[in-house]
Amino acid sequence: MFGFFKSGKTDAPAVPVEPGSLAPEPAPQPQQQPELAAKPSWAQRLKQGLTRTRSAFTGQITGLFGAGAKIDEALFEELETVLLTADVGVDATQHLIARLRTRVKKDRLTEAGQLRDALKAELTELLAPLESPLNTTTAKPFVIMLAGVNGAGKTTTIGKLARRFQREGKSVLLAAGDTFRAAAREQLAEWGQRNNVEVIQSQAGDPAAVIFDAVHAAGARGIDIVLADTAGRLPTQLHLMDEIRKVKRVLQKADPSAPHEVLLVLDANIGQNALLQVKAFDEALGLTGLVMTKLDGTAKGGVIAALAKKQPLPVRYIGVGEGIEDLQPFRVEEFVDALFA
Repeated sequence: MFGFFKSGKTDAPAVPVEPGSLAPEPAPQPQQQPELAAKPSWAQRLKQGLTRTRSAFTGQITGLFGAGAKIDEALFEELETVLLTADVGVDATQHLIARLRTRVKKDRLTEAGQLRDALKAELTELLAPLESPLNTTTAKPFVIMLAGVNGAGKTTTIGKLARRFQREGKSVLLAAGDTFRAAAREQLAEWGQRNNVEVIQSQAGDPAAVIFDAVHAAGARGIDIVLADTAGRLPTQLHLMDEIRKVKRVLQKADPSAPHEVLLVLDANIGQNALLQVKAFDEALGLTGLVMTKLDGTAKGGVIAALAKKQPLPVRYIGVGEGIEDLQPFRVEEFVDALFA
């Protein structure tokens, strides 16, 4: 009678389940985190960066020093050709060949494979004087003036050096001495903003005055290092070479001991032309060191050997890429090991 008050939902009859007919759900597997790729070490990046130079240099040498090859006059002639085509330069090539001939007689070498090890040792010895780390503790502010031709990488190098010095705990101030190229000032300002570094600049000022003001400001604020950019110029542009001499003279009025370092930034792609650039800028400014950039984009890295023989200035830094960590102090053993890897 009162059946409409009962719930319309009735329990379904139980269905018998045979043992083992339902498999238990598998336990959830812990999610595997993707492994982060290890950042390549400097040795690995250097080896990668010197790939083209190594191919032009030791790549061809490996063929000469194959199994069973003997040391004879023909081998020396072929080796000489390889060194010259790898931009080692005439003077450095003649030096290395002469040293190898002496080693062959002295150590009684007979197998071509032994000559490869001898070449590596002689190249290391030739480049050794170029390894001289930059010491920025001799003055405060320590003023570094950078020069070079257009496109060598001066402004980018300044940004990388600023970041390196900051990581060493030093305070840095940038002087935008390239008053001719607006893009250079903008690039330097961007670097300064990114790394919280003040940039002294002028849109239409005298480059010497800009750098002068920067040195005064750094002294007043207790800044450790001043990095002074300059406009790119060719050694054949005599009026611009005179101008950069003036920049140095005016700078010395702010600090008679400055600049404490004059770096020439060289694009490794120019090969033997580097010798001419070093000679011209050294005569104009009295260079104290070199920065070799863009080694990763050229097969002409052998020019460092030519510089060691004819213009043996310290190579303070070398660059093998666009990252901040791709500019590192030049270390001879690392460089030669990467070349012969």
